[in-house]
Amino acid sequence: MPTKKLLNAADDIVDEMIDGAIAAHPGYLRRLEEHPRALAAAHGAREGKVGIVIGGGSGHEPTFMGFVGRGLADAVAIGNVFASPPPDPVLACTRHVARGAGVLYLYGNYAGDVMNFDMAAEFAALEDIEVRTVLTTDDIASAPPERAAERRGVAGNFHVFKAAGAAADRGLDLDGVERVARKANAATVTIGVALGPCSLPHTRRPNFQLGEDEMEIGMGIHGEPGVRRGPLERADAVVDAMMDRLLESLDAARGERVAVLVNSLGATPDMELYVMARRTHARLAQAGITVHSTHVGPYCTSLEMAGASITLHRLDDELTALIEHPCDTQALRIG
Repeated sequence: MPTKKLLNAADDIVDEMIDGAIAAHPGYLRRLEEHPRALAAAHGAREGKVGIVIGGGSGHEPTFMGFVGRGLADAVAIGNVFASPPPDPVLACTRHVARGAGVLYLYGNYAGDVMNFDMAAEFAALEDIEVRTVLTTDDIASAPPERAAERRGVAGNFHVFKAAGAAADRGLDLDGVERVARKANAATVTIGVALGPCSLPHTRRPNFQLGEDEMEIGMGIHGEPGVRRGPLERADAVVDAMMDRLLESLDAARGERVAVLVNSLGATPDMELYVMARRTHARLAQAGITVHSTHVGPYCTSLEMAGASITLHRLDDELTALIEHPCDTQALRIG
């Protein structure tokens, strides 16, 4: 039986979503005339500042367009549901934010995104716009440590975007902003758990199958296979299984600090996320790791997928200052 969705026509849903976002948040977002799926911060690009362009497929809101604004990204290119934006909106964003200091692309490590953003960077180079790229690779379930560069980018985008946006806002040059983005990405690990599927607007059918009493740890935000499928367990046991992997991957020593993100994949309510946050904090305390800050809620979703992810972002003094740097976007306000 097809799932129920509030839509007019599946082919129009992304553009109508953008129309609604601009209508709802005119103080944060505006559409660039050059392309209907290229959005920029309403306050405009700042001269002499490194431009930050983010982007990816729709269906992960508030990622990506929710992180455009002061102290974060300057522009976002938006693709179809679960599909990379083509080069044209990326190039439109690039031209808009190029203000003499170069442009940094930040996005998740997916083949389509890499291909299209790379094409946009090549076109930008023909216009003498210097572009650098940092891929987010925080999903520890998607590849083993020896192939960490192949991992997918998921909710850890939140911390990488925040660090790079703050660095650019503070006036670091392109080398400096790129360095910060790579450092933040290397310090970030995420793993998710899926309890139920989502359905795409065009199909209105589940994009994977889980039994009524099953869960899958490590499933990706597009339904990519995880690392362990089995019976649904108590919340603390689920978090323990996730935290065991995260703590092993992060390899933080007692006395170190982390920022925590407990993220809904779409359908999981705050009530359950806070139960997970409670256990996450307890496990970090047992490990002697200090929690600097915690964000709980839907930050990187997968349409209406039931489930959640946990992200740990290992902090030093530099990354702590960047986490605390003021920002003002539709999805995140600090300071």
